[in-house]
Amino acid sequence: MLVDQLRSLPDEALAALLRMRPDLVVPVPSDLAALALRAQSRMSIARVLDGFDRFTLEILDAARLSRAASDGTTSLEAIHTLAAGADRAAVRAAVDRLRARFVLYGPENALSVATGVDEVSSPYPAGLGRPAALLDAPAAELVADPARLRRTVLAAPPQARAVLDRLAAGPPVGTLAGGGEAGSPVRWLVDNALLVAVPSGGFELPREVGLLLRRDTGPLGPLHPAPPAVDATSREPKAADSAGAGQAMDAVRHAESLLLALEAEPAAVLRSGGLGVRELRRLARSAGVDEATAATLLEAAYAAGLTGEAEAHAAPVGRPAPETQVLPTARFDAWRASSIARRWTDLATAWLTMTRQPGLVNQRDERDRPITVLAPEVERSGAPAARRAVLGILAEQKPGIAPSADELLARLDWAAPRRTRGRESAYREVLTEAALLGVTGLGALTAQGRALLADDAAELGHDERAAADPLGTRTPGVSPDDPPSAVAVLDALLPAPVDHFLLQADLSVVVPGPPEPDLAAELEVVAEPESAGGASVYRVTPEAVRHALDTGFAADDLHALFRRRSRTPVPQALTYLIDDVARRHGGLRVGGAGSYLRSDDEALVAEVLADRRLAGLVLRRLAPTVLVTPMASARMLQELREAGYAPVPEDATGATVRGRAKVRRAPARGTGLARLGAAGPVDAIAGVQLTPPRLLGIVEQIRRGDAAARTARRAPAAVRPGNGSGPVAVQTHTQALAVLQQAIRDKALVWVGYVDAHGSTTSRLVRPVSIGAGYLRAEDERTEMLHTFALHRITAAVLD
Repeated sequence: MLVDQLRSLPDEALAALLRMRPDLVVPVPSDLAALALRAQSRMSIARVLDGFDRFTLEILDAARLSRAASDGTTSLEAIHTLAAGADRAAVRAAVDRLRARFVLYGPENALSVATGVDEVSSPYPAGLGRPAALLDAPAAELVADPARLRRTVLAAPPQARAVLDRLAAGPPVGTLAGGGEAGSPVRWLVDNALLVAVPSGGFELPREVGLLLRRDTGPLGPLHPAPPAVDATSREPKAADSAGAGQAMDAVRHAESLLLALEAEPAAVLRSGGLGVRELRRLARSAGVDEATAATLLEAAYAAGLTGEAEAHAAPVGRPAPETQVLPTARFDAWRASSIARRWTDLATAWLTMTRQPGLVNQRDERDRPITVLAPEVERSGAPAARRAVLGILAEQKPGIAPSADELLARLDWAAPRRTRGRESAYREVLTEAALLGVTGLGALTAQGRALLADDAAELGHDERAAADPLGTRTPGVSPDDPPSAVAVLDALLPAPVDHFLLQADLSVVVPGPPEPDLAAELEVVAEPESAGGASVYRVTPEAVRHALDTGFAADDLHALFRRRSRTPVPQALTYLIDDVARRHGGLRVGGAGSYLRSDDEALVAEVLADRRLAGLVLRRLAPTVLVTPMASARMLQELREAGYAPVPEDATGATVRGRAKVRRAPARGTGLARLGAAGPVDAIAGVQLTPPRLLGIVEQIRRGDAAARTARRAPAAVRPGNGSGPVAVQTHTQALAVLQQAIRDKALVWVGYVDAHGSTTSRLVRPVSIGAGYLRAEDERTEMLHTFALHRITAAVLD
């Protein structure tokens, strides 16, 4: 039995099993019998089989096929016989993998297959049907005579032989629809017992016939002991890295544009969770990207903690305010101020580890409703494993090797066929997203992509070391031999940030490289972007100069900024533009009254009062230089500026109020798995940190529970739970006390039967220490714990 073999394992081997199959400890089983039962359950077996490669699964099919009818066991030699075409060392290694995870267990000459394997695997191992004896008497009679069977197969008409060859390759079943009429190839095969009609209305090829037809390829068919070769295009590594670095810059720029669009106009969250289709379209249009790119970047930004949810402010009259909005968090400000490499690493790391599948956005769910960005329906717990699997295969190749999508899928299908089949579209989406983020370039894994994977592996290893050594006494520091981080690798590939620009006569500003954060912040205020890329282009316009003056710059400040930053002479046209806008700027003053507007220029006040575009402000003259309106000052400022005027606000003392408008930020949050709306449950196994000390602790807990269960089974009948008959040694409460007092004097072990708080009868083997105040205090030698029993609940006491 499996439980006996588990019980015979040393603690280290049992801990190794739990590490390879972490689902076995969620929750921790009570004893080894429960562990053995869970290890053979459908769900647990399905999990472990999902991680096996194609060849290991083929060897498992060999074990299933070679089981003896008498006791259901097989042997290593029987498996070798079926897998005769494969190297014996490779077969032995596959069997060892199966035995290490207890999919196969027992000695080599009597291997048993875990019971759950047949439940979650194909009913036709290696594509072979059931034995003829289980299908039909005429078929069993035919296969019992090998010579007759060969003659019958050779006599099959060509069309019937083609059907046999197709079924022999697997699966061995088909339907009779359109092929069961008289004279058809299938009817000939059924009439000659080479096929057997089954109750479901189809037919099945007996196993013996399939083995005969596979005489050239072997009983298991073609075996696949090694992964398929990759005959990929070779790129120049530097070219691939440069292409990926350029794409990384674009990804960071587009992500920033999306978040700035959210800052300007937060997106409303739907009641069902996520952002609406129109919101995604609006954000994509504002950033100049397609919707698929916008969805991927928004998901990565949310996973990185750059966006969050906040309660919406009051909406304008007549428009209902949404309950929640998505907008940038305070972390976005620090992210913008960091280097491009740091910003990219934050986004790419969040993408690699997030349990989201952005490729599902704009698809339809099972109710035929569109799946929206940041919605709960995009949650997929297997998404991180899919990304690591694809990038891991790319990392196995030499730098510059760019496998095609079909070659990658073939490798994935060999490495984990049960996990890959049916999910090909998800793996293709990983390749698309990796290219979008610059993790790959020209189809090959870039240097920063390799560093990203190394950082991810190092982070997982650090988590394990930290959990194993919480005080940090043994955790090593960073070694000089450690590979450089993704930030350092990408920094070396990107052009150096520049702190200057080139002013042109047409008032365009050319930044010959990625701007430093300080320069980028200044350009955001004083110029309008026109194009981005390796060299960004901005333009100075009257509106941009007015915006700079509104935020607190003076005309002299702007002149000094352009002189300091420009490597070319400042055009005279720019000097005139700044002076002209500054001269008109502040000619109108807006303050709160409902609000008011004042100016020393009576003609300008009269012009504003007569302007029909401002009729909505309901302006009224109080004096030749003062107008008032019932509207708020912020609205007056907005409408005046939209009409082409250049007002400035002032406070109650008449001093000009200048400065940047305050922007809303969502509350800061971690980069965990919480999503918008009611996200589905996350796989509980994902959060299990099975460090060596914890594994040994779990093993000790299981062994104690197993000892307790075995002890309870050998308890005397008088104290056994649920048993009130038998050779009762103690009949009265007085006699039980006498036995306990004798055990205290002799320091002997005694079986105690008692009724717990739930009314259940329980037994325990303890060593009594003292009796007093109505309680028995006794030590359990297995757990080394002191227990207290109420004397009136003790039903029996028997010396061990």
